[in-house]
Amino acid sequence: MPKHIEIFQIDAFTSEPFGGNPAAVVLDDSLNDEQMINIAAEMNLSETAFLSSSDKADFNLRWFTPKSEVKLCGHATIASLHFLFEKNLLKENSEITFNTKSGIIRAGQSADFYWMQIPEINFAKTETDLNELFSALGLKSSSVYKNVFTGTNKYLFIGVDNLQTLFNLEPDFIKLLRIISLQNIFSDIAVYTLQTLEEDSIAHLRFFAPAEGIYEDPVTGSAAGPLLLLLYHQNKIENFSDDKIYTIEQGDILKRKGRIGVSYNRKSNILKIHGNAVTILKGNLQI
Repeated sequence: MPKHIEIFQIDAFTSEPFGGNPAAVVLDDSLNDEQMINIAAEMNLSETAFLSSSDKADFNLRWFTPKSEVKLCGHATIASLHFLFEKNLLKENSEITFNTKSGIIRAGQSADFYWMQIPEINFAKTETDLNELFSALGLKSSSVYKNVFTGTNKYLFIGVDNLQTLFNLEPDFIKLLRIISLQNIFSDIAVYTLQTLEEDSIAHLRFFAPAEGIYEDPVTGSAAGPLLLLLYHQNKIENFSDDKIYTIEQGDILKRKGRIGVSYNRKSNILKIHGNAVTILKGNLQI
């Protein structure tokens, strides 16, 4: 007999359908790794989230791209929180925990947003020659901020001078894949500028992960959270306030406007991302 699996498709980091970043969400205890990989490939979204019962946290949570499993995904976690809220498994103004490949993650729902804590990220200045990478991105080195950093999440953070430079990027993904495969410093590429579309935002971001089967991710919470931390350490945020929710823009170039709330508390060293979500599809998979 075929098995029917309930699945939602949810747009995260937006309150409007067809914006933000779509993720599929499944809650099921019986799926094996092969089935999860096949479902993620069938959905063909940047990530599909799989929730299941846990004896270490409120739920287990795993994330799969169409190509592979990843250790952390912001938008699919926000989507998972929205799924649980709609299923009455997450209460308003409450907190839950997820057991993940990145450890136990705290998350929850507040009056205005869903939120999740991002594991601690450290940064190192990248000393390697990146001119070939800049060329593959369609980026002139003269448009790049003086220092480029790599996080312990293996994201490479490249700052550029303005929105026009950012929007004019034309990545050669075959070249990018070759460059990524020949080194072990970074696996994904976050390019950002401090020039923004909206006055209250602090940065605009684009994110490329071809090694994970994602050419360009519409809205990337796992990059936006660390970006806030990087900007704070570089003194790029005037009058920084603990726990204040700052906004990072992404997705506009792909016609999927998304806005990621990011906050950091210096005393507790807690980094969070915040966002809205909207369900656009509910159905059943037959496997």
